[in-house]
Amino acid sequence: MCRILGSFAAGADRPEPAQLAAVSARQRHGGPDEHQVLSGPGWSLGCDRLAVTDPCGGQQPYRLPHLPGVLAVLNGEIYNHAELRRTLAARGHRFPDRCDGTVLPALYAEYGPAFAEHLDGMFAVAVLDLRPGSTRLVLAVDDMGMKPLHLHHDPYDGSTRFASEIPALLAFEGVRISPREDALDTLLATRTSFSTHTALDGVDVLPPGATALVRPGAAPVVRRRGPYRARPVGDTQDVLRHEVRRLARAEVPVCAVTSGGLDSGLVTALAAEHARETDAPPLHTFHLTYRGRWPDSEAAYARAVARRARTVHHEVAVDPDELGSLLTRTVRHLGQPNADPITLSTYALFRAVRENGFTVALAGDGADELFGGYDRMRAALAAGPDWATAYTDALAAAPRLLREHLYTSHYRAHIADTGSAADRIEQELRSAEAVGADRLTAMTAFETRWRLPAYHLRRLDHLSMAWAVEARLPFCQPSVVAHARSLPVGERTGKRALYAAGAELLPSSVLRRPKQPFTLPVAAMLAPGGPLLDLVRELLSPARLVLGGKIRADRAAKLLARHLAHPTQHDAQALWALAVHELWTEVVQGMRIPVGCAA
Repeated sequence: MCRILGSFAAGADRPEPAQLAAVSARQRHGGPDEHQVLSGPGWSLGCDRLAVTDPCGGQQPYRLPHLPGVLAVLNGEIYNHAELRRTLAARGHRFPDRCDGTVLPALYAEYGPAFAEHLDGMFAVAVLDLRPGSTRLVLAVDDMGMKPLHLHHDPYDGSTRFASEIPALLAFEGVRISPREDALDTLLATRTSFSTHTALDGVDVLPPGATALVRPGAAPVVRRRGPYRARPVGDTQDVLRHEVRRLARAEVPVCAVTSGGLDSGLVTALAAEHARETDAPPLHTFHLTYRGRWPDSEAAYARAVARRARTVHHEVAVDPDELGSLLTRTVRHLGQPNADPITLSTYALFRAVRENGFTVALAGDGADELFGGYDRMRAALAAGPDWATAYTDALAAAPRLLREHLYTSHYRAHIADTGSAADRIEQELRSAEAVGADRLTAMTAFETRWRLPAYHLRRLDHLSMAWAVEARLPFCQPSVVAHARSLPVGERTGKRALYAAGAELLPSSVLRRPKQPFTLPVAAMLAPGGPLLDLVRELLSPARLVLGGKIRADRAAKLLARHLAHPTQHDAQALWALAVHELWTEVVQGMRIPVGCAA
């Protein structure tokens, strides 16, 4: 698990070492163990390494003596690297160590740009081919988008630059930082940026399961690969057990994140089972809560899961007075706004994981998307012809009527002319239905292709790696994905297959409880006297909003007053999204300054 960076251009100029050092420094928190950047005429390639597999080997960029001119860097884990190494060794390749990424130059030499079709894992890979007559850069990310890769192509000089994190990418000279005009509407309508776009104009993200081919001076040519073919291993519990055991193996300490819900509970129970059966030390589990008395606490459920699984449980209590600082740090690490208050919880949780000496954490993300767990999905299945509209509305941080009410006339007209992200999502769902897809399949396809990577996986990647922790996701592995998609609609609705899998593994209290997201109680914390109120009030001050020109300050003030008189989750979510956007517009202006601050 690492952070990677690089640049590729047609010119003969070597990138400035100071510039490359600044790029590397901005994502060093994710790779504190070793860093190296190589460069030459028109190119650079670098890595900040978090040593997980073969900690004593695996120096990046990867190079093999018998393949001069082929260099590679990897962010992530290749779980089938031992199998690939055997196959490649039989073809005459030799490797200096056991590190998973060491196989990449040889794999590329054998298969060219199709090399990523043979990778089972979570990864963002860059291969630079400098051999005469075949000079090119190849970028690839895993099928689910667990490891993001951000890129910028300059149409004027033909250069392409990439980095694992947006703040690092912006340290390259020539990368624009102007916010997209529709970034605010997208945030309020969908809670994050979707598709290949980020909130910054000119900065894109490679879509899940994609490979990009870059030739000198040309724009990246992106194509989607077919999914990695996984072998079926049994029923739902067997498939998940297989992946948990595979991902629990590491040469560094491994723990689990336990929210108190079904998904993380299954991962926790199976990981603890694996530790007992292999005579490993007891599994450690981590749960985050907030000091004081707040509604919707899941701490009791997490304790119940830990007791049943016999783990060493850590209940991490964050002081609410720290929330303002946490918000600034999460916005800086993400590089773009995310309207889910879960970002603060995620950042604080992985801080505790790292402080307790763990480098790898198993988590339950991805289950709702694959097994139909969201309330909005069940509601859409029961709705009439307007199901796609209702589903899309449920994604919003602020309902459509409230958004249009808050916008200035100028911004409202702009969105009406260009279209909203919500309109594009609804159209995608209706198009899928028109060609014969059932509603659940259409929603699952959208959730896994766009929402899961944009909303959850980028957040999880950036905020775990902010503390040099590798988050591993059993539900996002190819065998689980293939298994979920093979189930009848009835078993994929409401996570019925997962409840059946957990019947003998989890406490009945967890199996019976209503679904609840792992987040902080933002409605209560924005109520009168709450720890977030002053921060949000400052961020939504009339002076700020008038300067931005998109939100009517008087109507934002009335929304806040309404919430203070009668606190609701809906109003709190809209206010939070607006505040996050305002803070992000401020933070992004400082991203040109070399960052050397600690996480």
